[in-house]
Amino acid sequence: MTCAAMTWLLVLSLLLLCVTDSASLFLPDSEELRQLLSRYEGEVDPVGGGDASGNRTRRAIRWSDREEILQLHNKLRGGVYPTASDMEFMVWDDELEQSATQWAETCHWDHGPQDLLMSIGQNLAVHSGRYRSPAFHVQAWYDEVKDYTYPYPHECNPWCPERCSGPMCTHYTQLVWATTNRVGCAVHVCPKMNVWGDTWDNAVYLVCNYSPKGNWIGEAPYRHGRPCSHCPPSYGGGCRNNLCYKETAETQDMNEVEKPQVPPQPRTTAVPAPKPKPSAPKKPASNTTASRTPSSSAPSSTYFAQNVKCEARLRDKCKGITCNRYKCPANCINKKGKVWGTLFYDVQSSICRAAIHSGAIDNSGGLVHITRIDKQPFFVRSTKNGIESFSKHRTSNAFLLTKVEETSADCYATVAEVCPYKKPSSLCPRFFCPPDCKAQPSFWSPVIGNNIYADSSSICKAAIHAGVIGTDGGYVDVLPLDKRKNYVGVLKNGVQSESKNNTDGGSFRVFAVRQ
Repeated sequence: MTCAAMTWLLVLSLLLLCVTDSASLFLPDSEELRQLLSRYEGEVDPVGGGDASGNRTRRAIRWSDREEILQLHNKLRGGVYPTASDMEFMVWDDELEQSATQWAETCHWDHGPQDLLMSIGQNLAVHSGRYRSPAFHVQAWYDEVKDYTYPYPHECNPWCPERCSGPMCTHYTQLVWATTNRVGCAVHVCPKMNVWGDTWDNAVYLVCNYSPKGNWIGEAPYRHGRPCSHCPPSYGGGCRNNLCYKETAETQDMNEVEKPQVPPQPRTTAVPAPKPKPSAPKKPASNTTASRTPSSSAPSSTYFAQNVKCEARLRDKCKGITCNRYKCPANCINKKGKVWGTLFYDVQSSICRAAIHSGAIDNSGGLVHITRIDKQPFFVRSTKNGIESFSKHRTSNAFLLTKVEETSADCYATVAEVCPYKKPSSLCPRFFCPPDCKAQPSFWSPVIGNNIYADSSSICKAAIHAGVIGTDGGYVDVLPLDKRKNYVGVLKNGVQSESKNNTDGGSFRVFAVRQ
């Protein structure tokens, strides 16, 4: 009996196995099945299925994008100027990739999670519309170098737009932080994502996590000197492409040959969790990418004033330096943009309609200057200059508006004389510079510094030095800044600037004016 029972049990097992195999062979074809199979074929690690145990790992970033991100990081890190003596070679980290994946899938436009940010660095980017590779955003992070003067990280404001007062470059400094030697990134498609109060459809969200973290307050991102001359002892004197490198730093992953991939269908979030609050995005006007981002047809950093439409809200348009000055068009009274408050306006208000309400400009438009204010407890309703504002009894960030005047300056006018820096900010008029200031003697029209100038410098001659006007003169915008410890003189555009240390007074930057 026992033998017969075992025989029947074996036959039954074989029958069940045959039924199972038959079901898999004759499963009806369906579009959903093909999508599911192609999706997971694309998400499996293309190199032989992962670890030795045969486990297959789902990835939130394509292998080719991963390699492109890593190679671009090392290329940019090795090419910093001034040169770095202690810049370390960067490798991919799977744990950082996993943490980036988890955060990207929240579709929350902000840095996080908070408990992890204590030990890692993080760069974010988002775009919508036409395709952009992750490397596009990595390059945009690096391009913030144009607003950074080594080794002064405090010249960049990492909290824009909540307290916009200067350019953003913390994406750049994290990317080139010398001791940061591991990176892991993830890309996620969010069906709906709240970016600065606007809902973006099918937003492509890039999260890159870094370790060890950078952007330590008061520290420069790297040590200047001959490349690899101050590498940590653990590198054994190795150097590759200006980066501290040891032979074991190249992981097995980096030596594997990429297998052909089925392009994956990006995983999406079934229930989006849109929560506003940015870091530096760049919103596309029409099928372009979102800066660092931070975000992306942002105005050139050589312009201080930003042209806006009547409906544009401050919360949506605050981009680094351009948080302060806006050019409003005519006929905004009858447009749809809402305004909250009187005198002090909520950041979700229309910039131009609030400017008319406050009396800074009339319906013919004009140039206005923004002063940002933290945490107003409430906003008062009123009707002024043909515009009705709304009340809001909830704490929110706010702003004040001032009309920007235009005035003529001679070749000797200085910021110290006209509009010296006073905390939290100072308003300078738009200056018209005469021709031939370049020929004026330095004794009467000095230029001290480079990009950022001492406020005792000639405004117009500094503008020539910075390249924002030519020798024939023209309009310039000026942003007063706090004092700097030192200024480095260089020869630019035919003007030799001076170097000085421990000067009194503030500093300033000059910007071109759109014609």
